Amino acid sequence: MSAATVVSARTSDRRPAHPTRSLARAVLRPHQSALWFWGLLVALIGGGLLWAAGPGFDAVWDAYLKSGCKEADYCAMGPAYQRYDMVVTLGPAVLTVAPALIGAWAGASLIGRELESGTAKLAWTQSVTPARWLAAKLAVPATLIVSGTVLLTLLNRLVWWREERLRDAVRTRDWFSLTIFTGNGTLATAYALLALAVGVVAGLLLSRSLPALAAGFAGTAALMVVLQGNRHHLWPVAEARGAASEPLWTGMLIDHGVITASGDRISNVLCEDVDCGRSDVVGYWAQSHPASHFWPLQLVETGIVVAVTALLVLASFHLLRRRTGGAA
Repeated sequence: MSAATVVSARTSDRRPAHPTRSLARAVLRPHQSALWFWGLLVALIGGGLLWAAGPGFDAVWDAYLKSGCKEADYCAMGPAYQRYDMVVTLGPAVLTVAPALIGAWAGASLIGRELESGTAKLAWTQSVTPARWLAAKLAVPATLIVSGTVLLTLLNRLVWWREERLRDAVRTRDWFSLTIFTGNGTLATAYALLALAVGVVAGLLLSRSLPALAAGFAGTAALMVVLQGNRHHLWPVAEARGAASEPLWTGMLIDHGVITASGDRISNVLCEDVDCGRSDVVGYWAQSHPASHFWPLQLVETGIVVAVTALLVLASFHLLRRRTGGAA
Protein backbone atom coordinates (compact mmCIF):
# COMPACT_ATOMS: atom_id res chain seq x y z
CA MET A 1 0.00 0.00 0.00
CA SER A 2 1.43 3.38 -1.00
CA ALA A 3 1.96 6.27 1.42
CA ALA A 4 -0.61 8.35 -0.45
CA THR A 5 -3.19 5.61 0.03
CA VAL A 6 -2.45 5.45 3.78
CA VAL A 7 -2.77 9.24 4.14
CA SER A 8 -6.02 9.21 2.16
CA ALA A 9 -7.43 6.43 4.35
CA ARG A 10 -6.51 8.24 7.57
CA THR A 11 -8.05 11.46 6.28
CA SER A 12 -11.27 9.70 5.36
CA ASP A 13 -11.38 8.11 8.83
CA ARG A 14 -11.31 11.54 10.41
CA ARG A 15 -14.00 12.90 8.10
CA PRO A 16 -17.46 12.84 9.76
CA ALA A 17 -19.60 10.05 8.37
CA HIS A 18 -22.79 12.04 8.98
CA PRO A 19 -22.29 15.80 8.53
CA THR A 20 -25.85 16.53 9.58
CA ARG A 21 -25.38 14.74 12.88
CA SER A 22 -22.09 16.54 13.47
CA LEU A 23 -23.77 19.89 12.85
CA ALA A 24 -26.60 18.96 15.21
CA ARG A 25 -24.08 18.09 17.92
CA ALA A 26 -22.29 21.38 17.29
CA VAL A 27 -25.57 23.24 17.76
CA LEU A 28 -26.42 21.43 20.99
CA ARG A 29 -22.97 21.43 22.60
CA PRO A 30 -22.94 25.12 23.70
CA HIS A 31 -26.50 24.80 25.03
CA GLN A 32 -26.22 21.71 27.18
CA SER A 33 -27.46 23.52 30.29
CA ALA A 34 -30.58 24.72 28.47
CA LEU A 35 -31.10 21.23 27.07
CA TRP A 36 -30.84 19.68 30.52
CA PHE A 37 -33.20 22.26 31.94
CA TRP A 38 -35.80 21.61 29.23
CA GLY A 39 -35.50 17.85 29.58
CA LEU A 40 -35.78 18.04 33.37
CA LEU A 41 -38.78 20.37 33.14
CA VAL A 42 -40.58 18.06 30.70
CA ALA A 43 -39.76 15.03 32.86
CA LEU A 44 -40.98 16.65 36.09
CA ILE A 45 -44.18 18.13 34.66
CA GLY A 46 -44.85 14.99 32.63
CA GLY A 47 -44.39 12.79 35.68
CA GLY A 48 -46.70 15.02 37.70
CA LEU A 49 -49.39 14.89 35.02
CA LEU A 50 -49.11 11.09 34.80
CA TRP A 51 -49.62 10.94 38.56
CA ALA A 52 -52.59 13.32 38.29
CA ALA A 53 -54.20 11.19 35.58
CA GLY A 54 -53.78 8.04 37.67
CA PRO A 55 -53.53 7.79 41.46
CA GLY A 56 -53.93 11.54 41.96
CA PHE A 57 -57.37 11.63 40.37
CA ASP A 58 -58.41 8.35 41.99
CA ALA A 59 -57.69 9.82 45.43
CA VAL A 60 -59.66 12.97 44.61
CA TRP A 61 -62.62 10.96 43.30
CA ASP A 62 -62.69 8.84 46.47
CA ALA A 63 -62.63 12.01 48.57
CA TYR A 64 -65.44 13.44 46.47
CA LEU A 65 -67.64 10.38 46.95
CA LYS A 66 -66.97 10.18 50.70
CA SER A 67 -67.46 13.88 51.46
CA GLY A 68 -71.07 14.18 50.36
CA CYS A 69 -70.14 16.57 47.57
CA LYS A 70 -72.66 14.95 45.24
CA GLU A 71 -75.46 16.64 47.18
CA ALA A 72 -73.75 20.06 47.44
CA ASP A 73 -72.97 22.80 44.93
CA TYR A 74 -69.53 23.36 46.43
CA CYS A 75 -67.43 21.57 48.98
CA ALA A 76 -63.81 21.19 50.01
CA MET A 77 -62.23 17.81 49.34
CA GLY A 78 -59.18 18.21 51.52
CA PRO A 79 -55.46 17.70 50.89
CA ALA A 80 -56.00 15.15 48.11
CA TYR A 81 -57.66 17.73 45.91
CA GLN A 82 -55.16 20.44 46.84
CA ARG A 83 -52.23 18.29 45.67
CA TYR A 84 -54.08 17.29 42.51
CA ASP A 85 -55.12 20.87 41.73
CA MET A 86 -51.55 22.15 42.14
CA VAL A 87 -50.19 19.64 39.60
CA VAL A 88 -52.92 20.04 36.98
CA THR A 89 -52.69 23.83 37.27
CA LEU A 90 -48.91 23.83 36.90
CA GLY A 91 -48.88 21.70 33.73
CA PRO A 92 -50.86 24.06 31.44
CA ALA A 93 -49.24 27.08 33.10
CA VAL A 94 -45.76 25.84 32.09
CA LEU A 95 -46.89 25.37 28.49
CA THR A 96 -48.36 28.88 28.49
CA VAL A 97 -45.26 30.58 29.91
CA ALA A 98 -42.65 28.47 28.08
CA PRO A 99 -42.86 30.32 24.70
CA ALA A 100 -41.73 33.63 26.20
CA LEU A 101 -38.75 31.89 27.84
CA ILE A 102 -37.92 30.07 24.59
CA GLY A 103 -37.96 33.39 22.73
CA ALA A 104 -35.59 34.93 25.26
CA TRP A 105 -33.22 31.96 25.09
CA ALA A 106 -33.26 31.81 21.28
CA GLY A 107 -32.53 35.51 20.96
CA ALA A 108 -29.81 35.70 23.60
CA SER A 109 -28.04 32.35 23.63
CA LEU A 110 -28.88 30.53 20.41
CA ILE A 111 -28.16 33.45 18.04
CA GLY A 112 -27.17 36.68 19.80
CA ARG A 113 -24.25 35.31 21.79
CA GLU A 114 -22.70 33.51 18.81
CA LEU A 115 -22.90 36.62 16.63
CA GLU A 116 -21.56 38.81 19.42
CA SER A 117 -18.61 36.53 20.19
CA GLY A 118 -17.78 35.80 16.54
CA THR A 119 -18.40 32.07 16.88
CA ALA A 120 -20.88 32.18 14.02
CA LYS A 121 -18.39 33.82 11.64
CA LEU A 122 -15.81 31.22 12.56
CA ALA A 123 -18.28 28.47 11.68
CA TRP A 124 -19.05 30.17 8.35
CA THR A 125 -15.36 30.16 7.41
CA GLN A 126 -15.19 26.42 8.00
CA SER A 127 -17.27 23.85 6.13
CA VAL A 128 -20.67 25.22 7.28
CA THR A 129 -22.45 27.72 5.06
CA PRO A 130 -24.46 30.51 6.75
CA ALA A 131 -27.76 29.10 5.45
CA ARG A 132 -26.94 25.63 6.72
CA TRP A 133 -25.84 27.07 10.06
CA LEU A 134 -29.15 28.91 10.47
CA ALA A 135 -31.16 25.90 9.31
CA ALA A 136 -29.52 23.79 12.02
CA LYS A 137 -30.11 26.53 14.59
CA LEU A 138 -33.81 26.37 13.75
CA ALA A 139 -34.33 22.65 13.12
CA VAL A 140 -32.47 21.07 16.04
CA PRO A 141 -34.08 23.14 18.84
CA ALA A 142 -37.45 22.95 17.06
CA THR A 143 -37.31 19.15 17.16
CA LEU A 144 -36.60 19.09 20.89
CA ILE A 145 -39.18 21.78 21.65
CA VAL A 146 -41.91 20.07 19.64
CA SER A 147 -41.16 16.71 21.26
CA GLY A 148 -41.51 18.16 24.75
CA THR A 149 -44.59 20.31 24.15
CA VAL A 150 -46.47 17.56 22.29
CA LEU A 151 -45.78 15.12 25.12
CA LEU A 152 -47.00 17.56 27.79
CA THR A 153 -50.04 18.47 25.69
CA LEU A 154 -51.05 14.82 25.36
CA LEU A 155 -50.66 14.33 29.10
CA ASN A 156 -52.75 17.44 29.75
CA ARG A 157 -55.43 16.01 27.47
CA LEU A 158 -55.32 12.74 29.42
CA VAL A 159 -55.85 14.56 32.72
CA TRP A 160 -58.65 16.65 31.19
CA TRP A 161 -60.39 13.50 29.93
CA ARG A 162 -60.09 11.69 33.25
CA GLU A 163 -61.44 14.54 35.39
CA GLU A 164 -64.54 15.05 33.23
CA ARG A 165 -66.85 13.54 35.84
CA LEU A 166 -65.37 15.65 38.61
CA ARG A 167 -65.38 18.79 36.47
CA ASP A 168 -69.05 18.38 35.60
CA ALA A 169 -69.86 17.84 39.26
CA VAL A 170 -67.98 20.70 40.91
CA ARG A 171 -67.10 22.89 37.89
CA THR A 172 -63.46 23.18 38.85
CA ARG A 173 -62.04 24.32 35.48
CA ASP A 174 -63.23 26.09 32.34
CA TRP A 175 -62.05 24.98 28.90
CA PHE A 176 -61.66 28.59 27.72
CA SER A 177 -59.36 29.79 30.51
CA LEU A 178 -55.99 30.98 29.20
CA THR A 179 -53.73 28.19 30.41
CA ILE A 180 -56.17 25.32 29.82
CA PHE A 181 -57.04 26.45 26.30
CA THR A 182 -53.36 26.75 25.40
CA GLY A 183 -52.20 23.57 27.10
CA ASN A 184 -54.90 21.22 25.84
CA GLY A 185 -54.52 21.61 22.08
CA THR A 186 -52.16 22.45 19.26
CA LEU A 187 -51.46 25.99 20.42
CA ALA A 188 -48.76 25.14 22.95
CA THR A 189 -46.55 23.67 20.23
CA ALA A 190 -47.38 26.42 17.74
CA TYR A 191 -46.53 29.20 20.21
CA ALA A 192 -43.28 27.45 21.16
CA LEU A 193 -42.18 27.41 17.51
CA LEU A 194 -43.28 31.04 17.12
CA ALA A 195 -41.11 31.96 20.10
CA LEU A 196 -38.11 30.22 18.54
CA ALA A 197 -38.58 32.16 15.30
CA VAL A 198 -39.06 35.46 17.15
CA GLY A 199 -35.89 34.89 19.17
CA VAL A 200 -33.86 34.03 16.07
CA VAL A 201 -35.01 37.18 14.26
CA ALA A 202 -34.25 39.27 17.36
CA GLY A 203 -30.77 37.76 17.61
CA LEU A 204 -30.01 38.41 13.93
CA LEU A 205 -31.26 41.98 14.14
CA LEU A 206 -29.47 42.97 17.36
CA SER A 207 -26.43 40.63 17.39
CA ARG A 208 -26.01 41.13 21.12
CA SER A 209 -27.06 38.80 23.90
CA LEU A 210 -28.85 41.03 26.39
CA PRO A 211 -30.81 43.18 23.91
CA ALA A 212 -31.77 40.04 21.97
CA LEU A 213 -32.89 38.36 25.19
CA ALA A 214 -35.20 41.27 26.02
CA ALA A 215 -36.47 41.54 22.44
CA GLY A 216 -37.11 37.79 22.16
CA PHE A 217 -39.04 37.75 25.42
CA ALA A 218 -41.00 40.94 24.77
CA GLY A 219 -41.71 40.14 21.12
CA THR A 220 -43.06 36.69 21.91
CA ALA A 221 -45.14 37.97 24.82
CA ALA A 222 -46.57 40.82 22.73
CA LEU A 223 -47.60 38.52 19.88
CA MET A 224 -49.21 36.09 22.30
CA VAL A 225 -51.15 38.87 24.04
CA VAL A 226 -52.45 40.24 20.73
CA LEU A 227 -53.50 36.84 19.38
CA GLN A 228 -55.02 35.63 22.62
CA GLY A 229 -56.81 38.92 23.20
CA ASN A 230 -58.58 38.56 19.85
CA ARG A 231 -59.27 34.85 20.15
CA HIS A 232 -63.03 35.28 20.46
CA HIS A 233 -63.11 36.91 17.00
CA LEU A 234 -61.65 33.86 15.26
CA TRP A 235 -64.92 31.94 14.98
CA PRO A 236 -68.57 33.02 14.69
CA VAL A 237 -70.23 33.28 18.10
CA ALA A 238 -73.37 31.42 19.10
CA GLU A 239 -76.25 33.78 19.90
CA ALA A 240 -79.21 33.05 22.14
CA ARG A 241 -82.33 35.01 23.06
CA GLY A 242 -84.84 34.46 25.83
CA ALA A 243 -87.34 35.97 28.17
CA ALA A 244 -85.06 35.42 31.19
CA SER A 245 -81.58 36.83 31.58
CA GLU A 246 -80.01 33.57 32.79
CA PRO A 247 -79.01 31.06 31.72
CA LEU A 248 -78.70 32.07 28.08
CA TRP A 249 -75.17 30.87 27.43
CA THR A 250 -72.62 28.18 28.19
CA GLY A 251 -68.87 28.43 27.83
CA MET A 252 -67.03 31.64 26.97
CA LEU A 253 -69.35 34.64 27.33
CA ILE A 254 -68.58 37.36 24.78
CA ASP A 255 -71.39 39.87 25.31
CA HIS A 256 -74.93 40.01 26.62
CA GLY A 257 -77.67 42.55 27.09
CA VAL A 258 -81.34 43.44 26.83
CA ILE A 259 -83.84 43.70 24.00
CA THR A 260 -86.16 46.71 24.17
CA ALA A 261 -89.74 46.98 22.99
CA SER A 262 -88.52 48.77 19.87
CA GLY A 263 -86.28 45.82 18.96
CA ASP A 264 -82.98 47.48 19.92
CA ARG A 265 -80.25 45.35 21.46
CA ILE A 266 -78.35 47.05 24.27
CA SER A 267 -75.29 45.56 25.92
CA ASN A 268 -75.52 45.57 29.69
CA VAL A 269 -72.01 44.34 30.47
CA LEU A 270 -71.22 47.57 32.32
CA CYS A 271 -74.64 48.00 33.90
CA GLU A 272 -75.12 47.58 37.61
CA ASP A 273 -78.47 45.83 37.18
CA VAL A 274 -79.70 43.33 34.62
CA ASP A 275 -82.12 45.70 32.90
CA CYS A 276 -79.80 48.74 32.95
CA GLY A 277 -82.54 50.71 34.64
CA ARG A 278 -84.83 50.48 31.61
CA SER A 279 -88.57 49.83 31.81
CA ASP A 280 -89.07 48.79 28.16
CA VAL A 281 -87.11 45.51 28.34
CA VAL A 282 -88.93 42.64 26.65
CA GLY A 283 -86.12 40.08 26.41
CA TYR A 284 -82.45 39.27 26.74
CA TRP A 285 -79.65 38.19 24.39
CA ALA A 286 -76.20 36.68 24.79
CA GLN A 287 -73.26 35.85 22.56
CA SER A 288 -70.89 33.08 23.57
CA HIS A 289 -68.54 30.33 22.47
CA PRO A 290 -69.81 26.95 23.71
CA ALA A 291 -67.50 24.01 24.35
CA SER A 292 -68.06 22.78 20.79
CA HIS A 293 -66.06 25.79 19.58
CA PHE A 294 -62.88 24.63 21.31
CA TRP A 295 -61.30 22.96 18.28
CA PRO A 296 -62.43 25.53 15.68
CA LEU A 297 -60.94 28.33 17.79
CA GLN A 298 -57.86 26.23 18.53
CA LEU A 299 -57.14 25.33 14.91
CA VAL A 300 -57.79 28.79 13.47
CA GLU A 301 -55.45 30.40 16.00
CA THR A 302 -52.88 27.67 15.39
CA GLY A 303 -53.03 28.36 11.66
CA ILE A 304 -52.40 32.06 12.26
CA VAL A 305 -49.48 31.33 14.60
CA VAL A 306 -47.92 28.88 12.13
CA ALA A 307 -48.28 31.41 9.29
CA VAL A 308 -46.58 34.14 11.35
CA THR A 309 -43.85 31.66 12.31
CA ALA A 310 -43.22 30.80 8.66
CA LEU A 311 -42.93 34.50 7.77
CA LEU A 312 -40.45 35.03 10.60
CA VAL A 313 -38.36 32.07 9.44
CA LEU A 314 -38.24 33.52 5.92
CA ALA A 315 -37.31 36.89 7.42
CA SER A 316 -34.47 35.29 9.39
CA PHE A 317 -32.91 33.82 6.23
CA HIS A 318 -33.32 37.18 4.49
CA LEU A 319 -31.58 38.95 7.38
CA LEU A 320 -28.76 36.41 7.34
CA ARG A 321 -28.34 36.84 3.57
CA ARG A 322 -28.04 40.59 4.01
CA ARG A 323 -25.59 40.13 6.88
CA THR A 324 -23.33 37.82 4.90
CA GLY A 325 -23.53 39.77 1.64
CA GLY A 326 -25.61 37.15 -0.16
CA ALA A 327 -23.44 34.19 0.90
CA ALA A 328 -26.40 32.59 2.67
